[in-house]
Amino acid sequence: MQEHLLNKRNKLIGHVLFWMASIVFLCFIFFIYSRSIDIRTVAKSITINAGFAIGVYFNLYILIPRFLIRKQYIYYIFWLVVLISVSSLFIQFLIIYPLRGVLDVSEQLKSISSETHSAFFFATLFYVGITTFLKLFKDWLSLQDINYRLAKTEKEKLEAELKSLKGQLNPHFLFNSLNNIYSLSLVQSEKVPELILRLSDLMRHIIYDSRDNFISLNKEIEFVDNFIALQKIRTADDSVIDYKKPELIPTAKIAPLLFEPFIDNAFKHGLPGTENDFIKISFDVNEDRLSFQLENNYSDTTNHDTKNSGIGINNVKQRLKHLYNAEDYQLQIKRDNAIYSVLLNLKLKNNGN
Repeated sequence: MQEHLLNKRNKLIGHVLFWMASIVFLCFIFFIYSRSIDIRTVAKSITINAGFAIGVYFNLYILIPRFLIRKQYIYYIFWLVVLISVSSLFIQFLIIYPLRGVLDVSEQLKSISSETHSAFFFATLFYVGITTFLKLFKDWLSLQDINYRLAKTEKEKLEAELKSLKGQLNPHFLFNSLNNIYSLSLVQSEKVPELILRLSDLMRHIIYDSRDNFISLNKEIEFVDNFIALQKIRTADDSVIDYKKPELIPTAKIAPLLFEPFIDNAFKHGLPGTENDFIKISFDVNEDRLSFQLENNYSDTTNHDTKNSGIGINNVKQRLKHLYNAEDYQLQIKRDNAIYSVLLNLKLKNNGN
C-alpha cells in the first residue's frame, strides 16, 4: 500500500515538473522574440500549456487505452486528429476571448487564421507525440520487468522440480541395484564384491557427477558401461546382450541419467526366460545429435506399467521437457509383438553452452 502511494506521489510530481518545465520553455521562446518578459508572457505560456494538457491527457487516458492498446489504429488516428484540432482551437479561444484584455493580443491573433491553427496543431501534436512515446516506453519497461520476474519465477520452479525429480530417481535406481546385490548374496556368489564395486562407481556418478543439469557425454557413457556390466552379472548365459557405442565420443554435454531408467527397465522386465532372450542397446553420434536405441523381448504377461517401473521413465520425460526445447529431442516408446523398443534422438549441448 505504501509503495503504491509512493508511486502515485512520484507520478504526480513528475507531471507537475513536466508542465512547469514546459511553461518555462515557452516563456524563454517568447523572451527570445520579444526581448522582454512580464505577467502577460507568463499568462500566455500557461494558457497555451493548458490547451496542450487537454490533448495530452485525453490521449493518454482515453484514446490510448480505448483504441491504441486494442490495436484499433484507424479509430485512434481519426480521434487523435479530432482531439488535436479541438485542442488547437481551444488554445486560440482562450487567448483571443477571455484573456485578450489581459494579454493584449495583437490584431492578427484576434481572428482564428489557418496559419495560427496549423502552428498550434503541430505544437499540440508534438506534445502528444512526446508523451505518447514516454508512456509506451514506460509500459514497455514495466512489461520487461514483469517478464523478467515471471522468467525468474519459472526458473526457480523448474530448478525445484528438477531437484524433486532427481530425488525420486536416485532412490529408485538404488532400490533396483540393491535388489540385484541381495539376490546374488543369497547364493553366496563370488561376483558380489565386484558388483558392490560397480555399484559404488555408479552411485558416485549419481551423487557427484550428475548434480549439474548437463554433464560430459563421456562420463554418461562410462556410467552406462558400468551399469550394463553390473546388470549382465545376473543375466543368464544364453541371453544375448548386444551393446554398441561409438569408438570416438565427442566432447559434448548431455542431461545426466537419461538412459538408465530404460536400460534398467529392459533388464528388470525383459529377458523373460525364453530361448531367444535379447537386449540390444546402441548409441550413435551424428554431428551434434545423439541417437539412443534399445530393444528387448518380454513376456506378454509382464506388466510394464507397474508403479515402480514407471517412476524413472516418467522422470526422463519430464526432464527432457524441462531441459530441452521441443525440437531438440524426440522420444519414441513402442511395444509390438512382445518387443519393447525405445528411440531417443537428442541434440547435444556444446561445452560452451
